[in-house]
Amino acid sequence: MNNSTSNKRQSNDFFWPSYVDLMTSLFVVMLVLFVYSFKLFKDREGELKKANGELKVKAAELEQITKIRNSLQQLEGRYFRYDPTNERHELLVPVQFKAGRDEIQDSYKPALLQAGRRLRTVLKSIKTDQPVRYLVIVEGMAARYPQGDPRNAREEQTTYQLSYRRALNLLNLWKQNGVNFSQDRSIELIIGGSGFYGTGRYSGRREGDNKRFLIQVIPKVGRF
Repeated sequence: MNNSTSNKRQSNDFFWPSYVDLMTSLFVVMLVLFVYSFKLFKDREGELKKANGELKVKAAELEQITKIRNSLQQLEGRYFRYDPTNERHELLVPVQFKAGRDEIQDSYKPALLQAGRRLRTVLKSIKTDQPVRYLVIVEGMAARYPQGDPRNAREEQTTYQLSYRRALNLLNLWKQNGVNFSQDRSIELIIGGSGFYGTGRYSGRREGDNKRFLIQVIPKVGRF
């Protein structure tokens, strides 16, 4: 009887320390898992806050760009027409170049000067809550010869240079008469020539109307 009681007591003495050790180990494991889960939560929370902040910045920039585009509607009128399909402005001054020439005739210069002044005035008058810069692309174009004319293939490369020189002459005309976009740090002006190509070209009987200028204004909002 005494021996049985002694064995039972020894068994209890062995069980309870083991039970305590097991529970302690489980507590440590749960504590580690809790700390790890909490760290993951805080990391995820930080990522979400960062993403939310970036979205707010993008939303603010989009709002500014929308306001700028609406303000650019002031350009429409006598000198510019907005092309919603290609999201750009077409210079309405009916410039006609002599075939293969890049010189701007004197009869077109007054209207082209007024158009340049109007463009610069509108860009400078736009008020925004954030810093903004404008990328202004002046594109010269050229008209093709009648379909099947071998000069279309023979002069394809040279018309890129021709249309570029036409755009360059427009820029020089503006600069020589005080319309100097390079003086405005908020405006970056680029000239180019699309030759016989480019989107939104006239065709058929209106092929000759491709001897023209296109103006594209791209706002860039944010810190620089």
